[in-house]
Amino acid sequence: MKNLITQFSRLFVSILFIISGLIKLNDPIGFSYKLAEYFSEPVFNLPVFLPFVSVIALFLVILEVVLGVILLIGYRSKFTIWSLLILVLMFSFLTFYSAYFDVVKDCGCFGDALHLTPWQSFTKDIILLFFILVLLFNQNRIKPLFLNTTQHILAFSSIAMCTFMGYWVLNHLPLIDFRPFKIGTNIQKGMEIPEGAPKSVVEMIFIYTVNGVDKEFREKDLMSIPAGATFVDRKDKVITEGYVPPIHDFAMEKDGSDYKDEFLKESKLIVVVTYDLEKADTKGMIKLEKLNQDAQIKGYKVIGMTASSPEEITKVKKLFGLTFDFYFCDATTLKTIERANPSIVVLEKGTIQQKVHYNDIEKLKL
Repeated sequence: MKNLITQFSRLFVSILFIISGLIKLNDPIGFSYKLAEYFSEPVFNLPVFLPFVSVIALFLVILEVVLGVILLIGYRSKFTIWSLLILVLMFSFLTFYSAYFDVVKDCGCFGDALHLTPWQSFTKDIILLFFILVLLFNQNRIKPLFLNTTQHILAFSSIAMCTFMGYWVLNHLPLIDFRPFKIGTNIQKGMEIPEGAPKSVVEMIFIYTVNGVDKEFREKDLMSIPAGATFVDRKDKVITEGYVPPIHDFAMEKDGSDYKDEFLKESKLIVVVTYDLEKADTKGMIKLEKLNQDAQIKGYKVIGMTASSPEEITKVKKLFGLTFDFYFCDATTLKTIERANPSIVVLEKGTIQQKVHYNDIEKLKL
């Protein structure tokens, strides 16, 4: 019975780590955005790590996959099991902190393929911890599946293949797109709220200063606010989350007007997505004006979407000789549309036809 439980634990932990790691390795930039949330305020406030989130994210996802593989084949089981234990303890702490303090809504454990609430993520980690402890106390039952030479080849091959996959998706695009803006998606339909969909229940909280101390009052308590109290602020507390469409916070704003309804009717539209012009890759930006000129000859309208300031837009247009206009959209939404900065999206009446990394602009079919 012990051996059966041990082998089941080995298989369960291996497969879960391999699947979770591969999903994140498919999109390490997305995972780095999640890590940046943890390193920023109001979570751990560790800005020293922010410049290195991409490297940390890539290292962690490769480590996940490799540990899953070498546990499965029984390679250096003692090192593997202790490494898995340390990793799952770290993840358990992060997911518990997220859940208890309600600071990170989605841990990103399975990327965009499967969204878990913080408490669901913490529960998953506790289950994993149980099976890893089973392995820890039964290490002698973890036998290698192959001879030493084959074990070495498989272990180092997994490292090499994961490293290559990470390099590829960072310089191109995720192999599988799990996001709401994948090819074939109609943006207008993605923003629709079905009839009868549940609505959010929101409670208004009013903050007043009473005798030098800020106090919260619900709407029903407003008649009992002490005399002399000074209004400070109002915040909305979500009691029950309603239906949120897959695509939200999508806009194409300029000079106070939103042009998305107009642009999403265009039969030939190319959108240059760059969430932060200051951080945009120079090699990619240099290619954009030629793309603009070539696309216009073929009847396309070309626009840019960014969360950068008008001043930064003016500066970048002058620097790279760009003659197309930029429209504002929330940075988080732009990061969701595409990971590369800049990247190119081809639309036909609101439906995404093509998406390419700036390294692959030449592969666009116009």
